[in-house]
Amino acid sequence: MYTDVTEHENGGRDIIKLTSSKLSTDEVSFSAVCPECGAVSLFVGTTRNSYQGKVVVQLEYEAYIPMAESELKKICTEMRKKWPTLKHIVVHHRLGIVPVMEASVIIGISSPHRTESLEAVKYCIDALKATVPIWKKEIYETQEFSWKENKECFWTDNELTVEHDCEGN
Repeated sequence: MYTDVTEHENGGRDIIKLTSSKLSTDEVSFSAVCPECGAVSLFVGTTRNSYQGKVVVQLEYEAYIPMAESELKKICTEMRKKWPTLKHIVVHHRLGIVPVMEASVIIGISSPHRTESLEAVKYCIDALKATVPIWKKEIYETQEFSWKENKECFWTDNELTVEHDCEGN
């Protein structure tokens, strides 16, 4: 597990957590809330049970943690430039196996007013998908699997989906 907390002069915090443990919306919300903010916006990305007609039983995430940490910190810095009133930015991403209906990523952002936190949450998940080196493998009920690239990912040609049977062929 990896956790990083960056404290800011305005009393705000950036909390980044990469873990193989189950994620908690309560933990993220509690970490984001503060007395001077009237808004905490959350995004929860979960494993769905199907993709293009195939039954998905779980996802499996892998990451290059040093680069993922660096990219997530850059995203936090960009959000603070774009929305200076943001107080706390909390990003938890699960690694390893994530069963159907469990959270893969939870983002919580607080601000004095809702507009900034809502806009920042959307920006954060879009930027995370585009820049952070976290890879997803979909595992189907047939034991076949497919490595998925994010369509938003800037370093790919967006053409790659590699599918394998249970023997890796």
